[in-house]
Amino acid sequence: MHYVELVAMLAIVQYLFFGAMVGRARGRYGVKAPAVSGHEGFERAYRVQMNTLELLVALLPALFVASRFWPATWVAGIGAVYLAGRFVYWRAYVRAPSSRALGFALSMLPLLALVLLALAGAVLR
Repeated sequence: MHYVELVAMLAIVQYLFFGAMVGRARGRYGVKAPAVSGHEGFERAYRVQMNTLELLVALLPALFVASRFWPATWVAGIGAVYLAGRFVYWRAYVRAPSSRALGFALSMLPLLALVLLALAGAVLR
C-alpha cells in the first residue's frame, strides 16, 4: 500500500470536510457568501478551514519530499499524527478557541518534523 499517498489524500479529504463544515455553519448562522465574518460560530469554523489550508500548503510538499529519503511508513505515520491533530484542533477550536493548543501542537510538530526530514534528506544525500 502507498501509505504516503493515502495520508496526502486523507489530508485533502479532511480539508474538504472542514469546508463542508463552513458551509453548514453559513446556513446555521445565516452568514451569506461572500461574507467571511458575522456570527462567532461561523468564524470559528471558517478559521479552522483557513488554518488547515495554510498548513496544507506546507504539509504536502514536506510529506512527499521526506518520503523520497526516509521510510514511507515513518513519513506516513508522522502525517497520520498531523491528521489526528487537525481533528483535535477542529473540535477544540469550534467549542472554545482558547483550548486549541493540543490540536495545534499535534499539527505543527509533525509538520516541522516532516520539513526537517525533507531538508535533512536533501542535504545529506
